[in-house]
Amino acid sequence: MKLPGFVAMLIVMALTGVEALAGEAPDFDDALRGLGSKSRTTILQSIEKLSELSDPRSLSALEALLDKRLRSDGSAGLFIVDDAGESFVDALSGEGVRVDAPDSLTTPRINNRVRRSLKPLIARLRLRNPDVSIRLAAATELLNRPSVDAVASIRVALEDESDQEVRDALEVALARIDLTSDDPKLRMQAAEVLGERGDRNHEVELKALLVEDEEGQFAEPDPAVREAARSAVEKIQRAAFLSDMAAHFLYGLSLASILLLAALGLAITFGLMGVINMAHGEMLMVGAYTTYVIVGLFETHLPDLLDAYILVAIPSAFIVCGCIGMAMERGVIRFLYGRPLETLLATWGISLILIQTVRLMFGAQNVEVANPAWLSGGYEIFRGVVLPWSRICIVIFAGLTVTGVWLVLQRTPLGLNVRAVTQNREMAASLGIATSRVDMWTFGLGSAIAGLGGVALSQIGNVGPELGQSYIVDSFMVVVLGGVGKLAGTVTAALGLGVVNKFLEPVSGAVLGKIFVLGFLILFIQRRPQGIFALKGRAAEI
Repeated sequence: MKLPGFVAMLIVMALTGVEALAGEAPDFDDALRGLGSKSRTTILQSIEKLSELSDPRSLSALEALLDKRLRSDGSAGLFIVDDAGESFVDALSGEGVRVDAPDSLTTPRINNRVRRSLKPLIARLRLRNPDVSIRLAAATELLNRPSVDAVASIRVALEDESDQEVRDALEVALARIDLTSDDPKLRMQAAEVLGERGDRNHEVELKALLVEDEEGQFAEPDPAVREAARSAVEKIQRAAFLSDMAAHFLYGLSLASILLLAALGLAITFGLMGVINMAHGEMLMVGAYTTYVIVGLFETHLPDLLDAYILVAIPSAFIVCGCIGMAMERGVIRFLYGRPLETLLATWGISLILIQTVRLMFGAQNVEVANPAWLSGGYEIFRGVVLPWSRICIVIFAGLTVTGVWLVLQRTPLGLNVRAVTQNREMAASLGIATSRVDMWTFGLGSAIAGLGGVALSQIGNVGPELGQSYIVDSFMVVVLGGVGKLAGTVTAALGLGVVNKFLEPVSGAVLGKIFVLGFLILFIQRRPQGIFALKGRAAEI
């Protein structure tokens, strides 16, 4: 009996829906055409209208407007041009069209205010993209630019989102918006989410809820919300402290690896041979410039294998610096054994010659050595703590280098001869060991290891003629603190100084931190002149 009335109601609802769609379509078309206006006010009004409609068809036009690929013919025509500027797509229909006079089309001019309105809307529409990386970028944009208009889109996206990283970003974005909600329950839930998943950037927002005015009234009237905000601030601060400690340690470990590579060769030339080599830092510089030359050769002759240049740069720097070191020993150092102050002056002069030579060959400006693609990026160990792959590889490379040096000194005939000459030169000579040749090979080995350090340094910073000057003092500090002539002491001192430096820098600054380390070193040497490990070798007799 009631069926005709029910059918009539369905007909009315259907007609109402059709009328609504019919009314919405012109609104959408008008709003989209407004993006091509010459007036920025009209463009902003169109963006606001499209934001209300949340129609995914507007995404391509909005992206084109942001990228300056949107064109208008001044009337009803709105077109999207490709990156090459050759083909056109009708922004309303999405179909390819032919434009007879493309030069007559105008490009809408936008400013920062328009961009600030565009980016959150584009991010909302991109939340439906099947590509996880695009959804993550959209969620991050909404997190950084929270908007009340995005609440509905975020809630819908959370229902279907399967990627945990995207979900985390969306939940934090929603929490930042809900923190200003009129509902106390939403504000409390938002504070809890920010405490669990937020970072120190959200600490200011939470602390704002706990601010009291002159009359003692809190900015947040609800005590439960204030308690949740206070708890969230404590969680964020605790997580930030642990994150900072982990970051300082990890970056200190990478700095220690660099110091170890720089000091390892010096531990051989200074610790085992008693030569104060002020040109040791320039071996680092030569190794870095050798890497720069290898990169240039690969770019010119083997561009397809550019990512493999490091495999050629390592042995090349080792050989080049080793040859320079042996030439220094044969030409200058061998006449100055037993006279450390004279070796200091002589090698200082050699360092100046090497610096000026590099300036003449490559110029005085720093040069950049591009990292291989497989060394780009990093690994996020903790939230907000990312250790670059380049530094991770330097730590591994330093470990392999130390192992290789130990094997050379302990398991090869050269190492046996070096240890024999170091312990008793006269006895070694009487047994038929060519001590002068051992000196040459030992000095060359120390310089070659410094060249490997230069390869590592080229991966984390620019290369310049004064590169070695930044590490020569620290290298001597490592060798003296560890105990000259002791490989284990060099490793221990490098790790200690590297980690301590990174923990001191945030508190006292880089310069004052080095002063504190130097003061500690002076006091330590006063109490224990032989360093961490006992002094052995020819230097003990000087």
